[in-house]
Amino acid sequence: MNRQSNTYTIIYAMVLVLLVGVGLSVVYQALRPKQEENIANDIKRQILASALIIPTAGESVGDLYSEHIKKAIVVNSKGDIVNGDALDVNVSTEVKKPASERLLPVFECQTSSGIKYIVPVYGAGLWGPIWGYVAFDANGNTIYGAYFAHQGETPGLGAEIEKPKFQEQFHNKDIFAPDGQFQSVKVVKKGQEPASGAYVNAISGGTITSQGVSKMLENSLEPYTEYFKKLSEGKEATK
Repeated sequence: MNRQSNTYTIIYAMVLVLLVGVGLSVVYQALRPKQEENIANDIKRQILASALIIPTAGESVGDLYSEHIKKAIVVNSKGDIVNGDALDVNVSTEVKKPASERLLPVFECQTSSGIKYIVPVYGAGLWGPIWGYVAFDANGNTIYGAYFAHQGETPGLGAEIEKPKFQEQFHNKDIFAPDGQFQSVKVVKKGQEPASGAYVNAISGGTITSQGVSKMLENSLEPYTEYFKKLSEGKEATK
């Protein structure tokens, strides 16, 4: 075949594209298990971080998760256990459903301060999704720890939700009023503190992201009300 012809050029390009495509596919399939493992470990790391458990050098996230997470269940808005794997629940999809239809993951974590109950939260920031995990004391009311992350918030502004300085404000905050009504935790500007209810200070210059965190907590945590009430009464969730 004439190597200077258009036909040769087209066939050569098609074969080259085919070979590259096959090669990329093979590499992707070979790396896929490792990629999935890394994603799973990152989720586990975030769950543990909300309970103030941080892997040290040489510690495996997977081993640490297995050591501390004693139970992972899915409950409904009535506080009853339903079938499902807590790690497999797509929280970004569930938060868009009516509360009565949601699958609600719960992770029971053994810490040096006793059993904590960890739940995921998901919402919207300024530039994209924000998410995290909140760990509660056994009373189902008081926050023990919190971890938040984001997809593309502005460094130095909204991205500060990922910093310990912001997250530590949530420690020891209650999400229920003394009369038992759900009230969440508000994220407010200094000088605009509510007369009652738990709150933390918003990020300076990150107003929209701070509001996103506030809405995220309210929307994500309220469906757990009945489950949290069972915890406060010392009851086990049942199927």
